[in-house]
Amino acid sequence: MSRETSQNPQFAHEIEAEFAQILDYYGIEWQYEPRTFPLEWDDEGNVITAFSPDFYLPGQDLYVELTTLRPKLIRHKNRKLRQMSELYPEINIKLFKRDDLRNLMIKFGLDGHAAPIVGTDAQENET
Repeated sequence: MSRETSQNPQFAHEIEAEFAQILDYYGIEWQYEPRTFPLEWDDEGNVITAFSPDFYLPGQDLYVELTTLRPKLIRHKNRKLRQMSELYPEINIKLFKRDDLRNLMIKFGLDGHAAPIVGTDAQENET
């Protein structure tokens, strides 16, 4: 199996499970939320904001974040990604937005899974 066999992740969103299946199908090694990056600290040095990208692809040295948020609601996630690039410039991260995910689902014959990604049922509140 492509992912670490000691893990049986509980995905936060169905799209993450589908993305993992695509990675498995193509034999791409992946890890689910393997690392959390502190982004903001209080005056005492305690972490108050952190970010855990959804996937890490060791073979590509790439973190992947997936989102089904509507474009007008993605501002919060974009802010975290900007903070990531400022604080951790050596970390490669790619954001797959709703349209990216929809196109990926269609490409891999998951048309029935693609419809809800762009419909009105798409998540409005995602962390």
